[in-house]
Amino acid sequence: MGADIQPDLDRRRPGQSAIVSPRKEADRVEILSGTFEGKTLGTPISMWVRNEDARPEAYNEMATKFRPSHADYTYQAKFGIRNWQGGGRTSARETIGRVAAGAVAKKLLRELFGVEIVAYVQRVQGIEAQVDVDASNQNMSRPILCAAPTRARPKR
Repeated sequence: MGADIQPDLDRRRPGQSAIVSPRKEADRVEILSGTFEGKTLGTPISMWVRNEDARPEAYNEMATKFRPSHADYTYQAKFGIRNWQGGGRTSARETIGRVAAGAVAKKLLRELFGVEIVAYVQRVQGIEAQVDVDASNQNMSRPILCAAPTRARPKR
């Protein structure tokens, strides 16, 4: 089952382009329980992804600033506290559990109902990609996971 989950974790992994966190994380999933011989057991599937490049000191400047593209400000406004050291509820790292669970759901939907899930960036402001949905999962281009390579380059 880990082999079914890993491609989705690889898509969200940091350090893959100039517009995301430069941290280098392998984001390798380990299945701890809930499966046996390639089948689920009907019990919770426990997965573990190690955080090997945590560097709280790299975020010292964020003690007085809010990170762009994060929910730092919203969290501070709602709860009156935030973890500015790069972790916590507003960390992009926090999404890894949802991505792993989504990969499991995606496999179940495909195998049980023939449903294929495809996700990509179609439009950013006025830049729109014409996408062949049937081929898009195999043709994802960095740096913004756009399925149309000619539109995947950020303007400078």
